[in-house]
Amino acid sequence: MAITIDPELVWDQPNDVPEKWIETVDDNVVARLPEGSWVKGISPYGASYWTRTAEIQTEQADGTSRSFFLKVTQNVVGKAMVSGEYESMKTLHTASPDLTPEPIAWGTFAQADHVHFFLCEFIDMTDDLPDVETSMKMLAELHAKSISPTGKYGFHIPTIQGTVPQFTAWTDSWEDFFTESIKLVFENEE
Repeated sequence: MAITIDPELVWDQPNDVPEKWIETVDDNVVARLPEGSWVKGISPYGASYWTRTAEIQTEQADGTSRSFFLKVTQNVVGKAMVSGEYESMKTLHTASPDLTPEPIAWGTFAQADHVHFFLCEFIDMTDDLPDVETSMKMLAELHAKSISPTGKYGFHIPTIQGTVPQFTAWTDSWEDFFTESIKLVFENEE
């Protein structure tokens, strides 16, 4: 079962998100921070072809500092991107909490209904490679603990890789899921 792609959407172009969306923290983002968080600042962090990304620095109710990662995008593709990322990271984090940052929320900006966000725990990324043995152990744990809610292979909402929709329909076997996923990759390349 292929995903229908709206021909009006441009999948191979950057999502030109203005930097202004990460110069302040939108009220809807603030509302999704843990209770008692006080925003001290926001600054650009990392690079992305389709989004703007930032670190939100906060002070927690107990006086400790805590940072959050914010990804901002826009329009219908962006909304699908951040909702799918939140749901998939939530599923991964539930199965293997040490494998991913803790997802906090996704939503739409209060000041602009075409701008959408993904919010998670901030991890200061490095160029260092992770320990292979530890990484493989966590990956094996993820696969051992993952349970399909339907007993099939797939995911309950669409996910996006960059700006390209991924195959997520439920299938009876891993082989069928993989085959349909690869077919969609080739269709998107045409």
